[in-house]
Amino acid sequence: MQLGLFPAVLLYGYLLASVAAFLLYVLDKQAAGAGRRRIRERTLHLAALCCGWPGAVLAQRLLHHKTQKGSFLVVFRLTVLANAAALALYGWARKGG
Repeated sequence: MQLGLFPAVLLYGYLLASVAAFLLYVLDKQAAGAGRRRIRERTLHLAALCCGWPGAVLAQRLLHHKTQKGSFLVVFRLTVLANAAALALYGWARKGG
């Protein structure tokens, strides 16, 4: 199945990665509240970079988690831009560039 320039499997990949990223944020929020060991910011950024940024954005909005730390948000936004750029390049290459 094809969705314009992108195969449906890519949509499913984003969905799966977004659910995983969302769950990582939930676990980190719970750990923060309970005083347990936290999930590394590097892991959260990697999840966002690997197509999970929509789930990470949703988690940030719904859980109000990782929304105040400026240095985290700068890197997070860079991961979103990098992912969007890679997606745009992929679509451009599939179109025939």
